[in-house]
Amino acid sequence: MSKRSVRASLVLAMAIAAVGGQARAQEPVQLPADNTPYGTTAAEFLLFPASARGAALGNAFSALVTDVSAVHFNPAGLALMGHSAVQASTMRYLADTRYTWVGAGFPMSGGSRALGVSITTFGFGDQPVYTVADPDGESGETYSVAETAVGLTYAQRFSDRFTAGISGKFVNDQLGTVSGRAFAVDFGTMFMATIGGRAIRAGFTVQNLGTTITHEGTALNVAVTRDPGDQQDIPQDPADAQLKSKGWSLPVTFRMSLAYDLFSQARSRLSLLGEFNQPNNSDPGFNFAGEYNLMASNTVSLAGRIGYTYSPDNNLDPAGSASADYAGFDTSADGEGMDGFSAGGGLRFGRAAGFTVGFDYAYRHMGLLGGVNMISIGLTW
Repeated sequence: MSKRSVRASLVLAMAIAAVGGQARAQEPVQLPADNTPYGTTAAEFLLFPASARGAALGNAFSALVTDVSAVHFNPAGLALMGHSAVQASTMRYLADTRYTWVGAGFPMSGGSRALGVSITTFGFGDQPVYTVADPDGESGETYSVAETAVGLTYAQRFSDRFTAGISGKFVNDQLGTVSGRAFAVDFGTMFMATIGGRAIRAGFTVQNLGTTITHEGTALNVAVTRDPGDQQDIPQDPADAQLKSKGWSLPVTFRMSLAYDLFSQARSRLSLLGEFNQPNNSDPGFNFAGEYNLMASNTVSLAGRIGYTYSPDNNLDPAGSASADYAGFDTSADGEGMDGFSAGGGLRFGRAAGFTVGFDYAYRHMGLLGGVNMISIGLTW
């Protein structure tokens, strides 16, 4: 072999080794196969259920809802509300936070149209401020969190088989001395038909489609000392400045649901429900539920509900495996993520004066996070 051939072979071998080495060096920093933007949205309270009935059904409610809580679950259902109503719900959520929803609905034009209003709040009271300089919070300084949404809904029945509705919302996010605002809309439709003489309904909704939230406030004020450059001996006074926060998207969610009356009689009904949901900050989820209604007398009705929510685990390792130990959890060992069983019931009292009072209760188990309770009270006239 000539010297020229030997040199060419060595150069080729070195090139192959260099390419292989670069490929191996890049292997440890490969991105996960799942690039879902977990934890990148604000105002997550917008996804909480507005009523204990919906919570007991695992949120699989957007095809069946025809009461005032349609303002939240599916605006189209508000057009099927036969009477004016007001409803209030509250839930003590995780970590001593409190969620409250209040809504009212008013049929118009003989029941073919309806208007609704709602207000939603979430947060917690004063908590001590802990800093690096004051790790025990002895300064007496406190902060609180208050998230609020105010909404207006319009719905219309276009035929005996189709309704549609839209909600507009103003969202305010107050985090201590920092706050942000956003506007959002919900769209919803509802289709009704019969199969074998039994009612079936389909609901389609898009929730929280709107602007981003950008936070501003005194907590972002800082003092910045400018680099003196070559003038090292000249003292520099700190200059006032404000950090600019990133805009956070709202939790946009698409829901497609079905409700089917397994049987329906004059005084009782059993409905089966299912829902597929696709949020913009997580993997798709599924909800399944059943509701049994019984008219115990001419003035009293009872309801029993059960549901199950399936939410895929979000704790992925760098290789994209959901079963590996990551962030303190090993889902293959405990078998429990955010999946949750829910159950509850309702009671309605009708009065001769034309008023109906309703009470609902729901419990939902949220996997690793434990369980929460929700109650609702409503008045219809």
